[in-house]
Amino acid sequence: MLINDTMRQKIALLPDSPGCYLMKELGEVIYVGKAVSLLHRVRTYFSSQPHSAKVQAMVDRVDDFDVILASGNLEALILESNLIKLYRPYYNIKLMDDKHYPYIRISVNEPFPRLTVARRVEADGARYFGPYYGTSAIRQVTGLLRRAFPLRTCTLKLPPAKPLRPCISFEMGQCLGPCAGLVTQEAYRALVEEVIAFLKGRYKPVVDRLEREMAQASLELQFERAAELRDSIRDIMGLMEQQNAQQTSLSDQDVIAAAGDGLDAMAQVLFIRGGKMLEAQAFPLPREGSEPKEEILDAFLEQFYLDRVPAREVIVQALTDPETMEAWLRVRRGGAVTLTVPKRGDRLKLVENALQNAKDALMKRNAREQVVQERTVGASRELAAALSLRSVPRRIEGFDISNTQGAQSVASMVVFIGGEPARKEYRHFRIKTVQGANDFASMNEVLLRRLRRTQLAQDAWPMPDLILVDGGPEQLAFALKARDSLGLDVPMFGLAKRLEEIWLPGEAEPVILDRHSPAMHLIQRIRDEAHRFAVTHHRKLRGKASVHSRLEDVPGIGPARRRALLAAFRSVKGIMEQEAESLASVPGMSRKAAQALYDALHREREKDA
Repeated sequence: MLINDTMRQKIALLPDSPGCYLMKELGEVIYVGKAVSLLHRVRTYFSSQPHSAKVQAMVDRVDDFDVILASGNLEALILESNLIKLYRPYYNIKLMDDKHYPYIRISVNEPFPRLTVARRVEADGARYFGPYYGTSAIRQVTGLLRRAFPLRTCTLKLPPAKPLRPCISFEMGQCLGPCAGLVTQEAYRALVEEVIAFLKGRYKPVVDRLEREMAQASLELQFERAAELRDSIRDIMGLMEQQNAQQTSLSDQDVIAAAGDGLDAMAQVLFIRGGKMLEAQAFPLPREGSEPKEEILDAFLEQFYLDRVPAREVIVQALTDPETMEAWLRVRRGGAVTLTVPKRGDRLKLVENALQNAKDALMKRNAREQVVQERTVGASRELAAALSLRSVPRRIEGFDISNTQGAQSVASMVVFIGGEPARKEYRHFRIKTVQGANDFASMNEVLLRRLRRTQLAQDAWPMPDLILVDGGPEQLAFALKARDSLGLDVPMFGLAKRLEEIWLPGEAEPVILDRHSPAMHLIQRIRDEAHRFAVTHHRKLRGKASVHSRLEDVPGIGPARRRALLAAFRSVKGIMEQEAESLASVPGMSRKAAQALYDALHREREKDA
């Protein structure tokens, strides 16, 4: 790394105080860090001491840096989190999953609170429970709550000035009817407190109440109501059985650990609520596998809790400065948080469980990526060997022709880069010079137009490394004529569908690949995608042509009237089913135009019959 004069001066003037530093390349922030002493921390990056591979790669790119002073460690931590969120630097840890997971929200600040689902926790006086990871989890819990606790879901401002007529939710037993004055605020509030207790994990009182109500309903011969209560009890017990009970305490805990493989890392979070493990979530951390666990988890907690509320107790495998992190978590929660880095006991067992989950998730992720690698880059490499190419093709283009008895003839070009579809690169071609159903000549026209565009530098299309033609030796021959006429040497091959034969230029016999090989799967995917893309476009054009022939050729039916008719009756078939009077009622239509359209469509129907 070359240190320029500006950087040398900044290094000499570094203050011995806490703050944040922003590493830059060509004016772009590529890394944000915090330090108790900017003087000592920043200088280490530019010293001769060895760095990890990731840090060295970052340092090699740095051509400038800035520092921002803070009054203490906590302020530096908060500032670092905000800067990372603002700049999203390349070399900082990034959570691959940046979704806002849903919370259950209870508007306890209203006279008659509502139960809703929220994506963010706001400082609005409501109570939030969660987050719930996955749509199935939130649907299961909210569905259960609405069956067991008849809280209102409407947005009415209650209590109203005068009682209203209750809605169908009241008739179905899913609301107590506060809008109609059928429940007091005290009784309603007692039900809300029961919901809050349930969400905190205390479900036995709820089951006891439902069992009493079920018994009473049976005595009163209200068997449908008794059955509903029975189902609610079953659902509650089923939900509790799904939770992996780990009795540590009755508090809410987040347990966090990280595992690395020298390249990437995986963070694991166990969510324990009311002493029961409710969820386990893994978060990939690319390029962090060789970093110290303390630094990985420092950065992970900052990112993870930036848009989440921490539990009352957070248990972490390792941290560089637990006291500062605990203070920051209290700010994020707006209340008390206990941060623990356990060395023994039950909490250490929880961390070991999280670590084991992290290792398992990392192993599975690596296995999945290996499969993807085999299907993409590995398949491209195998295909290059099978076709005797000089290099592994990165950009492969596939072409197909689609028409109906020569009408509306179109061609498709699909692009695979690195073995994966690059859909933004796909293109359609309308066949211009070929009359009738001549797929060979159509392929020649398309390849000539496509290759000439790159050759003449008309746009940003790069030259392909390999071209797949859907068809056998005849289609390939016409494609080769287009290539050779331009003086190019782009490799080409054809894929005959019947026996999945690969035809190469100048070869009398086809190449047969193992049907289960990654290379064969790759070219089949390209061929099938080219066929799908061509057929889809052809059908679209054919549909437009049908509308044109039936509506646009009728005198007096222009674009505006055509749009109005299709908006009113949704399709040409719907228009054909109308009487002239109905057609005349469409805005913009006259009686004369409606009669002319009716007569034209019905003449066409009689002709088809």
